[in-house]
Amino acid sequence: MTFRRTVVKKQTSLFDTELTEDEETTSSGKSTSKAYEPDYNDGENAPLAHRIRPEEFSEFIGHSEIFQKYPYLRQKNFPSLILFGPSGTGKTTLARLLAKLSGKEFYTFNAVLGGVADLKKIIAETQKIKESTGRYSIIFIDEIHRFNKAQQDALLPYIEVGSFTLIGATTENPRVSVNKALLSRMHIIELKILSAEAIETILTNALKKSGLTLSPELVKVLASYAGGDARVALNSLEATLELENPTKETVKQLIIDNARAFDKGGNRHYDVISAFIKSMRGSDPQAAILWLAVMIDGGEDPVFIARRLVIFASEDVGNADPTALTLATNALHAVSQIGMPEARIILAHATTYLASTFKSNAAYLAINQALEYVRSQGTIEVPNHLRNFPPPHSKPYLYPHSYPGHWVKQDYSPMGTPKFYEPTTEGREDGIKKRLDSLN
Repeated sequence: MTFRRTVVKKQTSLFDTELTEDEETTSSGKSTSKAYEPDYNDGENAPLAHRIRPEEFSEFIGHSEIFQKYPYLRQKNFPSLILFGPSGTGKTTLARLLAKLSGKEFYTFNAVLGGVADLKKIIAETQKIKESTGRYSIIFIDEIHRFNKAQQDALLPYIEVGSFTLIGATTENPRVSVNKALLSRMHIIELKILSAEAIETILTNALKKSGLTLSPELVKVLASYAGGDARVALNSLEATLELENPTKETVKQLIIDNARAFDKGGNRHYDVISAFIKSMRGSDPQAAILWLAVMIDGGEDPVFIARRLVIFASEDVGNADPTALTLATNALHAVSQIGMPEARIILAHATTYLASTFKSNAAYLAINQALEYVRSQGTIEVPNHLRNFPPPHSKPYLYPHSYPGHWVKQDYSPMGTPKFYEPTTEGREDGIKKRLDSLN
């Protein structure tokens, strides 16, 4: 397997690239960039996770099921792939092992650090190599979900004709983050979080490979609290080995501090806020406070949390407790003005109240049903007596305050309009229900 970098001085067209650094000449006389292996030969200064990176499939622990499910991963000519899974599950390692098995040229590219122009330079070099030597290449794009639609579309013509094999890696669900046209030309391989047993094996193998020792008890602690992330486990192992007389408690705290995962724009962000909302909806303040703490600890934007509380106050509490919206809105204002760490107290105040109070989604359902009705109709005309300037000879508008109880029977919508708002008997909405029932 050959690892390459492309350094380009001038590019007059996609397939006309002048290389200016680390050049070597192939047997056909054409120039390609010099091969290098950035992760395998970085010496003792490289992190342990890089130094002991598996070089054979037998060392790739914890994912035996994917080779059973996708046997083509054991073949030299495999299709273009998207490796999808949480951090530290081995996406980059698997890409390198697949490339090594294939014997093809291997290029790595980070979607965060480079753009389409940089990618096209790499593509141009793969085509030069194919034309001069007949060898095909693999391009590995890490964090492919960071490419926008236009950038992903730039890959389509090459994947369509098999100009090279593409391996993309992402922590985001590719069915959402990768556009459909590109996705239809690739196979998704999902890597699950690693089990504690798999991580323990990885750590034990790392110690053997490095000639280092640590008690099995401490290895088990590291494996148990790594959260299924091998990189976190290996980095924590390396830090543990630097400690003088490490104990179970010091190692536990060390890895817990490093293993807590929170991505403010990724799947866990949405999973945790979902659990937070559902806990409040289920009137479980203990669980709601737990997920609030997870978000605060993970560095979630407190204003984002406060906005969700305002939405919740109307969507899930509604008229069962009309003061909830006032409280949530005040919390949003206070959090915006005060900031962390004190804002955590305000968020806890609002969260516990909203989780504990009466619930009703009647107002939320009413507007959804009304919108659905409006969108299924033509233009809904305003009855003449309700218009700002009623036409001559229309029936008069009856002013409710001129009647007993400040109410008079009168049509306020066209005939046949459905009943959208159905108040519940929860909290103060029960009073609303009784009033409306008495009027009807």
